[in-house]
Amino acid sequence: MILALKTDSPVTEMWLFADLDASAPSAQLKWESGRDLSLQLLGHLTSFLESHNHKLTDLTGIAVFSGPGSFTSLRIGHTVANALADSLGVPVVGAQGSRWLDDGKTELRQAKPGRPALPHYGADAHITRPKT
Repeated sequence: MILALKTDSPVTEMWLFADLDASAPSAQLKWESGRDLSLQLLGHLTSFLESHNHKLTDLTGIAVFSGPGSFTSLRIGHTVANALADSLGVPVVGAQGSRWLDDGKTELRQAKPGRPALPHYGADAHITRPKT
């Protein structure tokens, strides 16, 4: 079971694919996460899996949209995807652009567990500089 995750905006999406050869997802979830993504993501993920008679341990790979997009949303999505992949011992890949799902599934064919997916923000982060 492959999980695909897109957290680049206030609308979060996830898909389940039976395997890497599946052309269409077996399930899809989309919700308005707004500024509460960090509070909602794991709960929505586990509920989503359970509602389709799956559990986290059924996952064999994770593809995450790598950007560009919201700095914080991409970081949250990548943190969850990487931590989940590491704890399950499955590969995780990041992909960009309009074909990210197809590219991610292609990359998963050769990906090995233990390498994190990295976000691509599309611009420098606008963060507060330390006070001196």
